[in-house]
Amino acid sequence: MSAAVLPAPASTTRTREGRSDLRTYNPLVKILGVVPVMLYVVTTRDVLTPALIGAAAFAVLAAMGRVRPTVLAGVALTAAALVAVMTLSFGLLTDPAAVTGSTLIASIGPVQVWSGALATGLATAVRTVALLMLVLLGGLTTTGADLVRAMTQQLHLPYRIGYAALAAVRFVPRFGHELEVIRGAHRVRGVALSRGPLGAVRRRAGYVVPLLAGGIRHGERVSLAMESRGFGAHPTRTERVRVPFGPRDVVLLLALWGGAAACAALATLL
Repeated sequence: MSAAVLPAPASTTRTREGRSDLRTYNPLVKILGVVPVMLYVVTTRDVLTPALIGAAAFAVLAAMGRVRPTVLAGVALTAAALVAVMTLSFGLLTDPAAVTGSTLIASIGPVQVWSGALATGLATAVRTVALLMLVLLGGLTTTGADLVRAMTQQLHLPYRIGYAALAAVRFVPRFGHELEVIRGAHRVRGVALSRGPLGAVRRRAGYVVPLLAGGIRHGERVSLAMESRGFGAHPTRTERVRVPFGPRDVVLLLALWGGAAACAALATLL
């Protein structure tokens, strides 16, 4: 059946209402397009440049990612905690002799806190958070299926590899469903009701064999279905779902690079 007569799913359909939704953009732009920006962030040594880039990435995610407020709050709290922990840990572990212009801030017994070590830890922490925000631009707005389809269609990844990876990605929720079914069956049958650490170990050990058996059965069904559809019989296959790469994706890519350049220029001026 031709792909032209089959509508794309909601995650890849581009409507007027979804133009500001990052989920409707090509996954390659969101995931591979930020790689040059990430490489630039790794090379920075100041605090302001990665801080501006990370804040801009978080703002884009909040404005266009259509992410739940609870998820955004969790990302922000995780970033703040990561900065605090990394700054303090580097401040305690960095050799003050290796940092020029460092002064002693506090001393508690054998533990000494130096300003240069804290500055090094803060710069490292901010770079890490900026990289995390850039990764989340694509990670929170892209499904594994769309990424595999985009790599197959735009990067010409062999479909034998792409769809094998797609089948593997779809194993994950399947395993989750199987685990819930096994847990429910064990509760109904009163299996491993003992409490305490040993009881938890016995309960989890009891999930291994039925989960492995369910995975093998599911793998056999998937392989038979792929074989019956002639998977691998021809060099190419017709795509049922198209993941387009159009002018709006180019605009988003240039906007990402231009925004990073603007943040770097602003940090230089400040």
